[in-house]
Amino acid sequence: MQDIIKKRFGLLGRNISYSFSKGYFTDKFREDNYKEYTYENFDIQNIAEFEDIIRNNHQELEGMNVTIPYKEAVMPFLDKLSKKAALIGAVNTIKFTKKGKLKGYNTDYYGFKKALKPLLQKHHKKALILGTGGASKGIAFALDELQIKYTFVSRNGKENTISYEEINAATFEENQIVINSTPVGTSPDNEAYPLIPYEYFTEKHIAFDLIYNPAETQFLRKAKEKGAQIKNGYEMLVFQADKAWKIWNE
Repeated sequence: MQDIIKKRFGLLGRNISYSFSKGYFTDKFREDNYKEYTYENFDIQNIAEFEDIIRNNHQELEGMNVTIPYKEAVMPFLDKLSKKAALIGAVNTIKFTKKGKLKGYNTDYYGFKKALKPLLQKHHKKALILGTGGASKGIAFALDELQIKYTFVSRNGKENTISYEEINAATFEENQIVINSTPVGTSPDNEAYPLIPYEYFTEKHIAFDLIYNPAETQFLRKAKEKGAQIKNGYEMLVFQADKAWKIWNE
């Protein structure tokens, strides 16, 4: 009989009781009979608390997922980054190495790319990314790999960015993919939605929301009413979680 090895994994974030990851990995461990594997939420109000988590749990932790709002803020606490995480500038997966080091990866871009690809048609050449936080960086990297040009939409004017007020019919005609990478519309705030002119969506558009709870956000519902193809973030989360699992077990 094999020795049962205790391994701990977790999710780092703020206000994450709704988390997909805990339920997903807890079910996975049960189904695959990893009896001593556990997954827990590390819900912190400030990234400075991450140091205490590492200090107090380093011996047992094998890996972590990272969610809003710490995908960028966690990077200075890591010893090493994968090449792609360094290029993207955001981390959503941490591996605790055998030498006691913390290495950051980004599996968001992989999950998003795999989830978006089946929807793409020849005319899908340009995209709007709503939001400029850590999640948007993985999205931009995936679009680069798919050779789809993109523009960020933000309240704060930055390079390669337009404001929400600037979006009009011409913007929609030029950009036939619209991706919500903001948390606006996440449960329990189900009635909220990004302030864009939804009347310009057509059947040629894709509306992709990184949110998975609720399954159909107001953003997706409003786009669907105009005939757009829609997709929520659930499949992307499954793909990125499976990729994280592979990284932890390499």
